[in-house]
Amino acid sequence: MFDKIALLLVIIGGLNWGSIGLFEFDLVAWIGGGQSGTISRIIYVIIALAAVWCISLLFRDKEEITDS
Repeated sequence: MFDKIALLLVIIGGLNWGSIGLFEFDLVAWIGGGQSGTISRIIYVIIALAAVWCISLLFRDKEEITDS
């Protein structure tokens, strides 16, 4: 379950980076009151922690991932 939540957060982060690259629009900064806003920074950190967690998916056995 935690793997799926982390993967979902990483996907959201990737889509946000896509919107920055294509449209110069940062959805997280817009929601959180700018890139240096407290809410934005919390969201950025949560997404970064999810990305670090997803790195572990690369090194797990396939059976172990499907059992989660």
